[in-house]
Amino acid sequence: MSTRIAVFGTGYLGATHAACMAELGHEVLGVDVDAAKLEKLAAGEVPFYEPGLGEVLRRNIDRGRLKFTSSYEEAAEFADVFFLGVGTPQKKGEFAADMVYVDAVIETLAPLLTKPAVIFGKSTVPVGTAERLGKRARELAPVGDGVEVAWNPEFLREGFAVQDTLHPDRLVLGVDRGRHGRAESAAREVYADLLDEGIPFLVTDLATSELVKASANAFLATKISFINAISEVCEAAGADVTVLADAIGYDVRIGRRFLNAGIGFGGGCLPKDIRAFMARAGELGADQALTFLREVDNINMRRRTRMVELAREACGSLLGARVAVLGAAFKPDSDDVRDSPALNVAGQIQLQGAAVNVYDPKAMDNSRALFPTLTYSANALEACEGADVVLVLTEWPEFLKLQPSDLDAVVRKKVIVDGRNCLSPDEWRGAGWNYRGLGRP
Repeated sequence: MSTRIAVFGTGYLGATHAACMAELGHEVLGVDVDAAKLEKLAAGEVPFYEPGLGEVLRRNIDRGRLKFTSSYEEAAEFADVFFLGVGTPQKKGEFAADMVYVDAVIETLAPLLTKPAVIFGKSTVPVGTAERLGKRARELAPVGDGVEVAWNPEFLREGFAVQDTLHPDRLVLGVDRGRHGRAESAAREVYADLLDEGIPFLVTDLATSELVKASANAFLATKISFINAISEVCEAAGADVTVLADAIGYDVRIGRRFLNAGIGFGGGCLPKDIRAFMARAGELGADQALTFLREVDNINMRRRTRMVELAREACGSLLGARVAVLGAAFKPDSDDVRDSPALNVAGQIQLQGAAVNVYDPKAMDNSRALFPTLTYSANALEACEGADVVLVLTEWPEFLKLQPSDLDAVVRKKVIVDGRNCLSPDEWRGAGWNYRGLGRP
């Protein structure tokens, strides 16, 4: 059964959700205040790199199921179900999440709601937000109690966002237990195809649903920082963290995924979300509960400093050295450079007097916008030309395929530092290279 849906925010989360809801057969309107972004999307262009999303977007625009607008009036008139997918960045100068964009959607949309409506929040927000927004929406809306705010957190992985929306490992819906409204039945209609697939559907109270997302991100960040802390011990002891991770990863209680030691996590979610989680716990009086996340954050940032140290050790001095940086995105299959460890390391090395040449298969434009003073190369070989050290900082498949013989004639010195432990030390050392990995002997 087709539902008329409006999705507010057409950034990474919103654009993906809008296209995928249309793919499920619904009529969808994407809403944003950014005219340039809307123009691109309406023309079938995705303004960021996400594998497979362009095809889904164009297919549903062609079918007439997906349109875009800047008009809240049009959206309020058109839809019965509203999804809120705007950003919640870190506030300047503090840890807390900035709710200005989320609040703006409710303040603008609610006064236009003259018929019963369900607003599903998807953004990652501090616990207590959904209840507050529900009260505010009912105060502002002409339909009053006919407005229900529920929370339906997203669990997207960049690079797999289409798959994670159309075939998620679970659906979580937080509903206002005090109001026996239609949020659950509306969600069951919207996600009917997913539920037919047997995907677990957990209906919770509002606070639990908000905490599910924050807790999932905190756990993943902790797992990455745990193996990076162990990698520091491995370096001190002369042990190999990759073999250690394989060995403990066989334990089903631990698992091998997210146990890759390296330069740590970045991106638009994990760093800001764990900080916002700490800040909110403090506001609630549960500040002792999450103090360990401060150390998770510290370990993560320390990895970047360690990478700079390894580059310096490799060159003797960074002043006047030529450094090749392979990778700028915070992870492969993405052009996202928000809080990217790779780009952060490149910037730090340049500040210490090195000439830094960066290459990334997809994140060049975003990197240039953020770090215009770095030198950008057209391909990996060009980046490595005359290099005193090659740093692999994002584990793109094309870097994994590089052979020592590809670079032998290009570099000045055969030195490679593997910031993602994604290359074979034996292969590179066997070819006469000085190979360094993080947490490896």
